[in-house]
Amino acid sequence: MDAAPIQAELAPLRELVATLKAALELSRQENKLLRQKLDLLIRRVFGASSEKLDRAQQELLLQLPALAEAAGPVAAVVESKTTAPRPRQDRAPRLPENLPVVEEVIEPEPVKAAPEQWRCIGQEVSEQLDYEPARFLRRRTIRKKYVSRTELDLAPVIAPLPESLLERGIAAPGLLAQVAVGKYCDHLPLYRQEQIFLRRHQVHLPRQTLARWMDLVADWLKPIYEQIRTGVMGGGYVQVDETPIRYLDPGNGRTGQGYLWVGHRPGGDVFFHWETSRAAACLDQVVPASFTGTLQCDGYAGYRAFVNGRRLEIILAGCWAHVRRKFFEALESSPKMAGWILRQIQWLYAVESGLREQQAGSPLRASTRADQSRPVVERLQRVLLKLKTRRRLLPQSPLAKAMEYALGQWNTLTVYLADGRVEIDNNLVENAIRPTAIGKKNWLFIGDAEAGERSAILYTIIESCRRRGLDAYAYLKDVLTRLPHMTNRQIHAVTPEAWAKAKQSLAIQTVS
Repeated sequence: MDAAPIQAELAPLRELVATLKAALELSRQENKLLRQKLDLLIRRVFGASSEKLDRAQQELLLQLPALAEAAGPVAAVVESKTTAPRPRQDRAPRLPENLPVVEEVIEPEPVKAAPEQWRCIGQEVSEQLDYEPARFLRRRTIRKKYVSRTELDLAPVIAPLPESLLERGIAAPGLLAQVAVGKYCDHLPLYRQEQIFLRRHQVHLPRQTLARWMDLVADWLKPIYEQIRTGVMGGGYVQVDETPIRYLDPGNGRTGQGYLWVGHRPGGDVFFHWETSRAAACLDQVVPASFTGTLQCDGYAGYRAFVNGRRLEIILAGCWAHVRRKFFEALESSPKMAGWILRQIQWLYAVESGLREQQAGSPLRASTRADQSRPVVERLQRVLLKLKTRRRLLPQSPLAKAMEYALGQWNTLTVYLADGRVEIDNNLVENAIRPTAIGKKNWLFIGDAEAGERSAILYTIIESCRRRGLDAYAYLKDVLTRLPHMTNRQIHAVTPEAWAKAKQSLAIQTVS
């Protein structure tokens, strides 16, 4: 029997089998990628949030000879720093010393019955921490009228009504401060505050009224907000980020997506700015037209588009925390390779930890980074480029995506090596965003687009107080009392920074 016809008949079947094998292999790869994405999602939702490597992981990663050798002597130097024991901190007292004391003296029953028969030889003292709930009060202002006893034709005299934030309103500065702190510091939505006031104090304040009061407070505090914003943007180096917040879109019966843009000066203040989109054009409202210097941000393409559209010189600095996060997400699928890269990044952070312990200034930070961090960064770049040229990774794998992100941001990631002012990452500005994230979980969305600006102003003031350890309620009550009597030229004296300095100076004078 001639085999040629049989082979001819089998050829299409072989092609079909090869096609099916290729399709099966492709399905397997896609399935693997989907499993990796699912595992990553599960870790994000339910797993530990820390991206640090434990000791067992570190030892495992050092078993990769070629890459471990590439770490060089810098690894040993930083390793010794990361394993040094930390001094134990003294425990704080159980009860704060600054609290007022209410004493209650308890006499034994025999002594109370015949006190003349007993002589006191000492006492035993025990303390408990107690609490008295807040209370409403009616602050009544009485202005007495007088007439002259000698000049009967003169009109009666009366003291003028003190200026206040609310003309003919019932809300005093203390109440306005409490509502603002309740929502923007303690994250209590206005409807919950309405319920608390009614149920616990029998005072009915509709949330529409509370919202109008917050609009008023934000308007009065806006000059202080502008002072803080000018200070943040005036140093030539600022960190910028944005966070989404839902807002009620009137007329549509649904919520829209808005954003709080955040500007932060390390060691200084932070300010929030509201926009209804994430477009690069929004940065024109966040960053003043006269700004020159370094802008530190994540890899969002809008920042590059913004800088390219500006005529003034602006340098973009990258964030190593975002790079580390992406390789951490690839750790499970590529434990050795992603783990070795994470080890290099960990050494970079160990250098920064040592600089913080020394409270190093910009010149020392720049020189130390040039000596210890730059060799690690350059070695890491060579390894990433070498891995990329091998083309052994699936383009959609977590490790390939992490490498693509890192190499795409490389020029911005090296900016911090030469500029001692610049941080290694954008974590400080992300930490400033956290209070808004907690608030979103409670109030879900803000009232409308205009309420976003109000939130930006009040979050800025509250965060500035928090950074200085100030009681936001005490600050707001005092400032809201004084603002009606002040001019714009006096605003600089009531910013949280100036208020804290004045309070500290007063405390020193009292002690001396």
